[in-house]
Amino acid sequence: MSYVKPSTLYKREHKADYGREKIQILYQDQYLVVISKPSGLLSVPYPGSKVRTAQSVLEEILRKQGEVNARHKPYVVHRLDRDTSGIMMFALTEQAQKIIMDTWHIMVKERIYHALAENPSVKGVNGLLAKEGLIDLPIAQNAHNVGFVPKADDKDKNGRAFKTVPARTHYKKLIEGPTHTLFELSLDTGKKNQIRAHLAYYGYTLCGDEEHRAKTDPFNRLCLHARTLEFVHPFTNELLKFEEAEDLEWSLLAREGEKNHKTPVWLMEKDNKKAGKENQIKLGPKPLSRKEKAHMNFIESGKKHF
Repeated sequence: MSYVKPSTLYKREHKADYGREKIQILYQDQYLVVISKPSGLLSVPYPGSKVRTAQSVLEEILRKQGEVNARHKPYVVHRLDRDTSGIMMFALTEQAQKIIMDTWHIMVKERIYHALAENPSVKGVNGLLAKEGLIDLPIAQNAHNVGFVPKADDKDKNGRAFKTVPARTHYKKLIEGPTHTLFELSLDTGKKNQIRAHLAYYGYTLCGDEEHRAKTDPFNRLCLHARTLEFVHPFTNELLKFEEAEDLEWSLLAREGEKNHKTPVWLMEKDNKKAGKENQIKLGPKPLSRKEKAHMNFIESGKKHF
């Protein structure tokens, strides 16, 4: 039986739309479509996967509209992490896909994210971030395919330095409160887990970020939202801008601080394992089975039990 993350089990029980997340179409023409993706829904399938994704849900919608055929269907041009919500674009033809991907850094004029992060503790922080600036640090992938910023002496499982890729994130602190900070971010590079890895390196772990062991999970989700996408349409040359705000509760929590703290399920699992280990120690050694006793002579058996 494969391992299931504690957060996944929790969402199965408590997330009303788990496995049935819906997308919202914000714009559509013959070349491309812009959608709003909810947290918890994969953007596109990974190799060998048949799970529900934003791409498959969009194709279902277009199919019901009678707009899907061999040449007209959703094609991937970029991705959002599964637990990141917000604005995404899909091409609707292979030609549009190629043009969009080839000119992405030219046609996209603004792509803004908002993120709610825990304030760092003084211990272990790699220098507090200023009010705004640029984080220019290379990112590596660990054995679990999670992006992180390696330290100079970090080694992979083979004892070699991690392979890294350049990554640059512009950031601004919108609200710096007593327990959390609300960030506005934009990317020069679009690497996997880039925002999460860069902020976590400086101690600003995103709320609900299980992979980076966040200590808070106030909204039962990763608090990262793709808020704004502005681009020049590759076929009409029209400047289009789409914006969708994150939940107002994010800014409220940043201003006032977290008042009703609850331990994230991934930390509860650690605490439960620790408690279980302590209980096992208190119970004393495990009694020997008959088979184990049969392999011991009388004197050895006596030593074991007294």
